[in-house]
Amino acid sequence: MFSVIKQSRWFIALLAVLLSSQVLAHGMSEAEKLSIIEGGNLRYLWIGATHMLSGYDHLLFVFGIIFLLTRFKDIVKYITAFTLGHSATLIFATFNGIQVNYFLIDAVIALSVCYIAFANLDGFKKYLDIKSPNLLLMIIGLGLIHGLGLSTRLQQLPLSEDDLLMNIISFNVGIELGQIVALTAMLVLLAGWRKAASFTKFSVISNYGLIFAGLFLFLSQMHGYSHTSNPDEFGFSSDNHIHDHIKMDEERAAELKKENHHDSID
Repeated sequence: MFSVIKQSRWFIALLAVLLSSQVLAHGMSEAEKLSIIEGGNLRYLWIGATHMLSGYDHLLFVFGIIFLLTRFKDIVKYITAFTLGHSATLIFATFNGIQVNYFLIDAVIALSVCYIAFANLDGFKKYLDIKSPNLLLMIIGLGLIHGLGLSTRLQQLPLSEDDLLMNIISFNVGIELGQIVALTAMLVLLAGWRKAASFTKFSVISNYGLIFAGLFLFLSQMHGYSHTSNPDEFGFSSDNHIHDHIKMDEERAAELKKENHHDSID
């Protein structure tokens, strides 16, 4: 029992570190935008893959989906439902220019992580004494919400009006490739652990850890939203901290360039 708690503490600590890096994950410099334009659709594909692999809220949700699934048929069914859900809103919202505040949508996505972990713990029956909602339908619905988050990220990129559809498709393909890589790693990890006697206890503790992680991320995103909705209260003119840091970095770079130019003349 002690070893299980110790391992789970490491798991929760890792989640806290990873999630803390997400608090200021919005924003993009002009140099990054230029590199995307020059890179074409392959660049959008790469960004989609890396966004999924670094999108801890999406990864935690996928991890929650497959955590207690043992049959390959069930894994394919639920992951396909999630994929269809987020792909539909990603494509539709981006193509039609539908935008949602990224902090609010990420806050809802964080709550979806709590939901899937609560369902894994059979919380509806144990704590609410009600029948659990149909998991497949819930995953499709939550997938639609995740798609809005992905679309929000994509619409921050410099999309081409003439090549918009291919930009969207490339980004979505990248998302799916990233999901496959992450899913493979998760399945390998869980397949080995399921054979251990400690898996049942680890499962309970880890799903509580997912709830903690989702709540932590939810509070972080709501904190970020408070900066965008009431910027004067925090002394920031931009919509979040990272934008100001990007601006300061660009100003420093311009000053250094000017100093180097003067030194070369002297």
